[in-house]
Amino acid sequence: MDKLEFWYHHSGISVFDMDASIAWWQKMLDFQLERRYILEHIPAEIACLSNGPLTIELLKFPRPVLADPTRHTPDDDLKTCGNKHTAFSVHDVKKFTDQLRRRGVDVVWVKELANGRAAGFIRDNEGNLIEFVQFPKPAHQIACIYLAGSD
Repeated sequence: MDKLEFWYHHSGISVFDMDASIAWWQKMLDFQLERRYILEHIPAEIACLSNGPLTIELLKFPRPVLADPTRHTPDDDLKTCGNKHTAFSVHDVKKFTDQLRRRGVDVVWVKELANGRAAGFIRDNEGNLIEFVQFPKPAHQIACIYLAGSD
């Protein structure tokens, strides 16, 4: 059987306030707005933002349904089945989250992991969780999905 080859394309986040969310991603995480359009068949307003090879797709629906408050707390959110959060790697989580704090970002927590690395969670302007993990920058893009509860 042939080996499957694929790579990262984007992470999608539904938002209540598109303009405020675009501004947050630009100001706090240095993403740039690439395009904004309406996808009539969903229907949804879409904004694609990028920071280097990373792309975030923000989606705004005509009648959005707000997330349950437990979705905004990392350890509680993990108990709900389904997609959890977007995660990015950085060289030094503590230094990186200190920079984010100075920008006014809501840093939920930073923890040392058993493997000697660190991880941290922040919330965007609408409470959506974003994780940063301390991990070396790869020489090439690797795509993988970690399923909670799987080996």
